Amino acid sequence: MISLADKVLSVNNDLPIRTNLPVHSGKVRSVYWLTEADSRRLIEHNNYDVAPDSPLAIMVISDRISAFECIWKGQGGMQGVPGKGAALNAISNHWFKLFRENNLADSHILDIPHPLVWIVQKAKPVMIEAICRQYITGSMWRAYDKGERDFCGIQIADDLQKDQKLAELLITPSTKGILKGIPGVPEVDDVNISRADIENNFSAFKFNNAGDIDVYERLLKQGFDVISDELAKLDQIFVDTKFEFGYVKDRSGAEKLIYMDEVGTPDSSRIWDGPQYRQGRVVENSKEGFRQLLLNHFTNSDILLDKNRMDERYALAKDNELPESVMMEVSDTYVGLAEKIIGQSLPLSDNPKAEIIEILSSKYNLID
Repeated sequence: MISLADKVLSVNNDLPIRTNLPVHSGKVRSVYWLTEADSRRLIEHNNYDVAPDSPLAIMVISDRISAFECIWKGQGGMQGVPGKGAALNAISNHWFKLFRENNLADSHILDIPHPLVWIVQKAKPVMIEAICRQYITGSMWRAYDKGERDFCGIQIADDLQKDQKLAELLITPSTKGILKGIPGVPEVDDVNISRADIENNFSAFKFNNAGDIDVYERLLKQGFDVISDELAKLDQIFVDTKFEFGYVKDRSGAEKLIYMDEVGTPDSSRIWDGPQYRQGRVVENSKEGFRQLLLNHFTNSDILLDKNRMDERYALAKDNELPESVMMEVSDTYVGLAEKIIGQSLPLSDNPKAEIIEILSSKYNLID
């Protein structure tokens, strides 16, 4: 009998995919850079619109769930959330498709061999977490409640209430990684920056030229609007989100700015239930709901909020198995939202790792 734990892909950096480089494993995704020969073969065989010498990678998403900078696990050997990875990929795939149909920009995804797998082209990332906000909540509200009124160089009004819709969509970018030598920008990860910071140091943020700052802002706003309008049809509210951008080369060798990473997912965005919001309640259809579950689950929740207690926080995640009901509540949120967005049931695997190996072997000849 197949258990819930069997259906979870928790370890995704041990697949026998042919590569000459170390596997890059993040909190949720692992990236396998293909050999030059395999990259060229796939580009030619599948007629991808990329330069013939573009490096390609296999990106495999896991079902792991991170929050408060830790990876969490459940009882019964459940090392992740059933369906979470497939849900994130399906949602991103849907939005990327709509972006293309609306003539916004391409993404780094070239092919989708399996619900948990993308074939991607190498991009030169812009070193900005492109964040935009339609409502005042979360960290922005906490800072506002303490008296802050300047957000990334934008002055906002004095009379706002928690979870209120803002007068306009705000772009509040932060640094991606630790950037050194930029005047006025602290050398730490994820620090807020203004548009003036970007304009005055566009090359340090890895923009090809100053004009691409306007392009990134346009793609950010247009992408946000596309997702927000579609979610509104489902009576869901797109509250805030993070996009990432990068440069790739097309078949002719011309560079273009594209969307990369994931977009409009419960991991990268806040999404609220519309009917509940109109009744004065915030119900999260995003990872924020899991964060609240964790804060309510542990008696000493300050460990999760105090960055000076990281060792205790890591120990909390390592030494505690969350109830299966918590993990399945999160699963229901992710899978339910994905199925609403894509308009069909989400394909879930009983043995995801075996499926991935089989298709990458038989269809793409990438398994040693």
